[in-house]
Amino acid sequence: MPKTLNPLQIVADRWQPSARFVQRAAFACVAMAVVIVVTGGAVRLTQSGLGCPTWPTCTEDSLTPTPEMGINGVIEFTNRMLTYVLCAVVGVAIVAARARAPRRRPLTRLGWAQFWLIASNGIIGGITVLTGLNPYIVALHFLAATALLTVAVVMWHRSAEGDDAPRDLVARPVRQLSGVLVGATVLLILAGTVVTGSGRHAGDAKKDVHRIPLDWREVSQLHVDFVYIVLGLTVALWFVLRAVKAPALPRRRVTEMFVVLMAQGIVGYVQYFNDEPEIVVGVHMLGSCLVWIAVLRVFLSLRDRGEQPVVPAPAEGHEAVPAQPAGASSR
Repeated sequence: MPKTLNPLQIVADRWQPSARFVQRAAFACVAMAVVIVVTGGAVRLTQSGLGCPTWPTCTEDSLTPTPEMGINGVIEFTNRMLTYVLCAVVGVAIVAARARAPRRRPLTRLGWAQFWLIASNGIIGGITVLTGLNPYIVALHFLAATALLTVAVVMWHRSAEGDDAPRDLVARPVRQLSGVLVGATVLLILAGTVVTGSGRHAGDAKKDVHRIPLDWREVSQLHVDFVYIVLGLTVALWFVLRAVKAPALPRRRVTEMFVVLMAQGIVGYVQYFNDEPEIVVGVHMLGSCLVWIAVLRVFLSLRDRGEQPVVPAPAEGHEAVPAQPAGASSR
């Protein structure tokens, strides 16, 4: 009986991507995860949340929006179609990670984890439409997108390092402080979803959309409180890393985190004191992604997994494929 070949193995037998290509493919996943969050926000901010009033089709009789649905239908449907672009980008990353020799199973697993997160979040998006933009489902939709961004960032980081057991670059209490910073940022993001669910941008102007029954200004104040906590922890971690003479990379990552937080804070205040203009809210959503990426990069920079595995020597008569150094691109 002939042996059945895995399609990914067939690709791996014929194509050997460079380490730099794998890293760029992983970074493309991060970029597309951010795009999905921002365009999802644009759907809400343009009142297009129910531009396609049903799911998985756009209307009961049409897969695509009809002329009568106007620009709102186009915006909502375009956001749905971007999911397929995201799947394609993640697919390239999975294939590249699988074809890279020596095989690195952690990278392919992270790629497949992204695929299943996309699929599950697509279903959550459908439930969001079918429930008339229920704010709690909308919040879950955003958090699932953030989970996707998390896995994408981890894959990007892992693509530039080895597979050795993690080795702390700083003392355990410093690592624990970075963990507290991550936890506080999670609470900051959760508070932001409550602000969104109780705020004035419900997502559709033609229907009375249910909102979280809280005063959005009071919830915004709680959100700001978490901003100060995260900012304080970031400054504290910066001083601690300098005191313990940590490597340059973690200190640079914390500095980047501080800059992103300050920029996001400015955007947040402009948004609050100008009654949440749509374009500023959109920029704030982009900033939320950048803050989360920054804090993950801080946390991941405090441990080391060694150099990337070296490409095995080719068989006689075959040209060697040069291995890329572990620091070939920024993590």
